[in-house]
Amino acid sequence: MHHTSRFFSGSWPLALSLASCLGMSLAPSWAQSQTPQPQVEEAPLRAHLALLASDLFEGRGTGQRGGDLTVAYLETQVQALGLQPGNRQSKSYRQPVQLIGVSTLLEQSQLSVRTAHQKPALPLSFGTDWVFSTGNGQALNVFEDAELVFAGYGISAPEEGNWDDFKGLDVRGKILIVLANDPYPTEAEPNRFGGKAMTIYGRRGYKYEEALRRGAKGVLVIHSEASTQTSWPVVSQGALAEQFQLAGKEPGLALQGWLSEGAAQKLFAAAGLDLAQQRAAAEGRDFKPQVLALKLSGKLAARSRTLQQDNIAALVPGTDPQLKDELLIYSAHWDHLGKQVQGDKTVIFNGAVDNASGSAALLAMAQAAVRQPARRSQLFLWVAAEEQGLLGSAWYAAHPLWPLAKTAAALNLDTLNFVGRTRDIGASGSERSDLIDVARRVASDMGLSVAPPRIDTGGYYFRSDHFSFAKAGVPAFSVSSGSQYIGDAESLAAKRRAYGARYHQASDTYDPTWDLSGMREQAQYTLNLGRAIADTEALPAWKPGDPFGAVKR
Repeated sequence: MHHTSRFFSGSWPLALSLASCLGMSLAPSWAQSQTPQPQVEEAPLRAHLALLASDLFEGRGTGQRGGDLTVAYLETQVQALGLQPGNRQSKSYRQPVQLIGVSTLLEQSQLSVRTAHQKPALPLSFGTDWVFSTGNGQALNVFEDAELVFAGYGISAPEEGNWDDFKGLDVRGKILIVLANDPYPTEAEPNRFGGKAMTIYGRRGYKYEEALRRGAKGVLVIHSEASTQTSWPVVSQGALAEQFQLAGKEPGLALQGWLSEGAAQKLFAAAGLDLAQQRAAAEGRDFKPQVLALKLSGKLAARSRTLQQDNIAALVPGTDPQLKDELLIYSAHWDHLGKQVQGDKTVIFNGAVDNASGSAALLAMAQAAVRQPARRSQLFLWVAAEEQGLLGSAWYAAHPLWPLAKTAAALNLDTLNFVGRTRDIGASGSERSDLIDVARRVASDMGLSVAPPRIDTGGYYFRSDHFSFAKAGVPAFSVSSGSQYIGDAESLAAKRRAYGARYHQASDTYDPTWDLSGMREQAQYTLNLGRAIADTEALPAWKPGDPFGAVKR
């Protein structure tokens, strides 16, 4: 089904008129300063959101026309607002990101799994039972009786009591089947692997990287909603769409993808094993990988291309003679899933909440910030290809436009509050550094409280662009919505929860009846927090013992 925005329906004059809304009022002064804070206005926020989420931008897909239109729009807007080019070397607002796009050619691919006794292939249907692609960008990958191995969680973590799911097994050339997430806490070890929170070892990317280091040919991750907190339709959505990876990086695995829970049960049963028993065994430190009586054969065909996408970087220079050489970053990803073919229809995935909301908020914040600079410089950064694995922010971290050693912090915005105002604000991840102290002070000055850190069972700290900066040693987190809604709290909370069914679906569209007061306040809080960091003498630091604090930058 082709979705059309009820707000614009192709009216460029109205769109541009709304997008240029200006205005300024004074926010409450800081307890530490008599200087009023620049005010984020709701009118430009709404205008940018409605336009970026409209069909005019075709879902802002990576490698698609809609993505190019989005970059051009962001570039012209920050230029019109008076921000300086963030790419100082080229004097441009654009930072080129070099990508490789890979499309699986399903009709030319033939992969099958058989028992070691060469019985008929097990019935596995692409999209229903498994989804896969190649991570090495090759046009053809051939598999000849590649052994399947159940490798538990696929983790090697010496600091976790010498946890090793491989136990010396040579997995070169093999296909690993692994569990999603990481081992659960036990009564005897309640804090292992972060307790109930997911650690970096639970990331699918880590499992791929570890398998690649060991010479494996592929990885299939067993999906369950309990372990991924994501439904199978979301996981399999767009499996035939083009996949992207950074150019110049070491080629990845020949095969990478997901197995549904039902398919995994079939495979284990065919190998004479019980999935539930093997899953339970994998929770123990003495687990040993199981070579399954199964072999994968066939070919995986793909089409690849090289392309450039762009991060948009816009600068508000600092005012302090010394501190202006240091930087505070505000980031949001501009991309979504774009246009996708489903059956005989082309569907636009508009991505209104994810993440036209964050992109629009950054524009409204930039409009306010440029009127009243801070002591440190402030960089407004719209990154590309987040939906493809945080690629734009990873590229920036590897090719920073400003020295990372002089980057104070990175504050990220992703899927903002479209429901209404709250009494609290989310700052999960700030507790890893002394940003938590500033976050609480800024919240208090605005009459808000910082929501207690949640147990991050879904590994959300590793799933948005702030993570790329944290990996590079920069204190970073995403400012999220609060949950203590003002007004009819029960119905507003239900409205927010209902978004879960629209996440990464074509139904994530803009609604002009949305109350954006909470979104505006979330943007205002982020700007106030950034300015507080930008005006403080000392650079933020990671808490002692946090693994990201050991990263040299």
